[in-house]
Amino acid sequence: MVAENETLSALGEYLEAKLGAVLERWHVRLGELTLFVGAAQIVPVLKLLRDDGRCRFEVLIDLCGVDWPGREKRFDVVYHLLSPRLNQRIRVKIEADEVNPVASAVDAFPTANWYEREAYDMYGILFAGHPDLRRILTDYGFQGYPMRKDFPLTGYVEVRYDDEQKRVVYEPVRLTQEFRDFDFESPWEGTGRVLPGDGKARERIANGE
Repeated sequence: MVAENETLSALGEYLEAKLGAVLERWHVRLGELTLFVGAAQIVPVLKLLRDDGRCRFEVLIDLCGVDWPGREKRFDVVYHLLSPRLNQRIRVKIEADEVNPVASAVDAFPTANWYEREAYDMYGILFAGHPDLRRILTDYGFQGYPMRKDFPLTGYVEVRYDDEQKRVVYEPVRLTQEFRDFDFESPWEGTGRVLPGDGKARERIANGE
């Protein structure tokens, strides 16, 4: 692990010299090198990592979003790259908001196509220049972005097949009961008998509850 970290640190120093001010910061943790760059420079950075002879990160193995709702730019867009020739991985992070699109990486890595669609579908992250930016996992009539931390667990609409209309219809979510106020301190609540260690139940019986 020490030798691996030294190799990654040397690569980080090389990229710091190569990228200059474009590279905001970098670190090596748990055997992984992570670069933080400005969103406006993401495509040139990805192309350099792909083409530079010291890097050769020719495979985009993942692209995902992370939601930080309390932050001004609430999203991280995270790129994971692999160099099969050098047997190394690298992570690149940028920050994005809900309004301004991030440049699409499809020209640099065609595999980014579906990854960016997924990030759009789940988080609402926009990608400028994407050839077909539409939902990929949810239905066409889906409302909202389900991986955002402020998205309700119940969603906004529910789907059912209407036999009279002979089609799928969308309706506002209707809960069959109110959210119940469970007493999680007593796992035996409602059993009707006192179990060893259930001091709460003994107290209720003594109070005639």
